[in-house]
Amino acid sequence: MDANIFLRYLTRDHPQQAQACFELFQRVQRGEIILFTTETIIAEVVYVLASPRLYNLTHEAIRRRLMPLLTLPGLRMPKRAVVLRALELYVAHRVDFEDALSVAYMEQMGIDEIISYDRDFNSFTQVTRVEP
Repeated sequence: MDANIFLRYLTRDHPQQAQACFELFQRVQRGEIILFTTETIIAEVVYVLASPRLYNLTHEAIRRRLMPLLTLPGLRMPKRAVVLRALELYVAHRVDFEDALSVAYMEQMGIDEIISYDRDFNSFTQVTRVEP
């Protein structure tokens, strides 16, 4: 499932498409169909929803809107737990979702150092940022 399906449902800026997406998610909720997406799609959704030029939603508002969809039993997503953890980190540390996703993967893999010039990683106590 592509990002625009999430976005039409969450933003409701195209009423007919929003309704169709609502009905799609209802079918998933009832177990009638299985949908598949990836963390790349979720990263795009977060980026668009947070964009000041588009929807300008807060980190918490994005997490609140996405969580019910990402936890639907009929939604398949590799590394769902990592994506859900990334949403927690995204809200707690007010960093880009991609950075939060990196830290969530690092936690899962037992890695505590990242090579980066991005100072946003300094906000994570479990991560040591190292410059090359």
